Amino acid sequence: MKSDVRLDAKRPLRVDVSEIGTFDVEVDVVVAGFGYAGAVAAIEAHDAGMRVLLAEKMPDPGGISILAGGAWRFAHDADQAFSYLKATNDGRTPDSVLRVLADGMTEIDAYIRKLAAAIDAQVTEHTGVDAGGKGGGNYPFPGWETFDNNHIEGIPNFDPMAAYPQIYLRSPTSRGPLLFRLVEHHVRERRIDVRLNSPVARLVTGPGNVVYGAVLATPDGELAVKAKRGVILACGGFEADDSMKQQYWQVKPVRSAAFLGNTGDGVRMAQALGADLWHMWHFHGSYGFRHYDPDYPLALRVKRLPDWRPGLKHLMNVKMCWIVVDSRGRRYMNECEPYVQDTGHRPMHAFDTETMGFPRLPSFLILDEEGRKMYPLGDGKSNDRRYRYVWSPDNTEEIKNGILKQANSIAELAGKIGVDTAALEASIARWNKLCANGEDADFGRPPASMMPIRTPPFLAGEVWPVVSNTQGGPVHNARQQILDPSGRAISRLYAAGELGSSFGYLYLSGANIAECFITGWIAGREAASLPPWDARANG
Repeated sequence: MKSDVRLDAKRPLRVDVSEIGTFDVEVDVVVAGFGYAGAVAAIEAHDAGMRVLLAEKMPDPGGISILAGGAWRFAHDADQAFSYLKATNDGRTPDSVLRVLADGMTEIDAYIRKLAAAIDAQVTEHTGVDAGGKGGGNYPFPGWETFDNNHIEGIPNFDPMAAYPQIYLRSPTSRGPLLFRLVEHHVRERRIDVRLNSPVARLVTGPGNVVYGAVLATPDGELAVKAKRGVILACGGFEADDSMKQQYWQVKPVRSAAFLGNTGDGVRMAQALGADLWHMWHFHGSYGFRHYDPDYPLALRVKRLPDWRPGLKHLMNVKMCWIVVDSRGRRYMNECEPYVQDTGHRPMHAFDTETMGFPRLPSFLILDEEGRKMYPLGDGKSNDRRYRYVWSPDNTEEIKNGILKQANSIAELAGKIGVDTAALEASIARWNKLCANGEDADFGRPPASMMPIRTPPFLAGEVWPVVSNTQGGPVHNARQQILDPSGRAISRLYAAGELGSSFGYLYLSGANIAECFITGWIAGREAASLPPWDARANG
């Protein structure tokens, strides 16, 4: 049976050990998912003396991890980090889980540097918030100053684009592939058993709901793997699964901005064993364009501009050449929020109780000729050999292929996108007046980001909510054990990384990467510490 991007939802997600007969392969720990979390879990379990099998659903490794920015968040002080994480999670994640994450964030920089030293990888040296306000957390909550980030600057004799031809990133100097190369090197060096194109399709359980192993769907058929100590689900979220998004999120459609392999497999398998769920509503994302081909499955995320921190709005000094209006032609949001790539989608969720619809779906990005010439408006990325979209430097190809509509007047533009002419004209007139006054009195956009829309031809692009990654999934404790609704651990089953992330309200930039490493090493060590479930039978 050849594995596919989406597992067959009609097949059972668990199988009793009595139905297996003889296992095809015997290991100590099975890890599902070869991204940062899965790789680190495999490394740590191996280094504890365990035999590990690392199963990856897709034909190529990396998951969504390889497409991330590649900078990991770390903290100088664990108590301050805990205070910040507690504030940003707003009571939605237990203190014990946040405490472990905060402690781990003081250790992650040294951990990655140790991995990097083995291949002479260069790591940046950041030491805290600078005079310009850079560094620190995204929001001014207690403890924000403790956070910082580092990244891999380079690896000798390594070309990431040549090493990973399956990925597309606009920037050839993106650090995500560099960080992934680091963990992949350590997996390969240890000769950990890696199975690509072989998703974990079912969990093997026995009396007492104990996890005994997993069934892989390999290109050559099903493979029953005995996991004597535990199974770690590090197989990502559900950003590419429309059915789950429609059930857990009010707003739709929401397209994935990066990766098609995350279709909720780990969530469903954990549910099949009775797992509780949390944070299912919370996704990290912004807004973006649809591809001109309606069957193209990935969104094209709107250009990312620098983040800014509330209270330091005056330091945001990059022009944003557009405004966003709803389907009625009215502006309704700050297009340059402090952290647009996390919360930029949220204003689009508004529900109209008179029309019983969503007036901000779709919305329209509006700009003029001066804005068109500034920079590419969109960004496509993928870890999939089948899909690649390169946005043109001056946006002219997007005019040709229809992603952007162009018109010589606002009235003509309104007709092309189907919004009320008077409303759109009034929105742009109001915006230009705000620009002349140097202050967005309506929605608080940073003054330096503002620029008028007045030079024809004018352009509009249809935009929708976009998900970069989800934060929801099975509930876990501080030991990464997956819990049922009564708070009891499902024996020998662990979660790591994006699957059931700790971030339940507001995200911290770069912290999903940190979380992948921290939860990966916890899960790997915890699984390795268990006695083998078959010890009594063997002895």
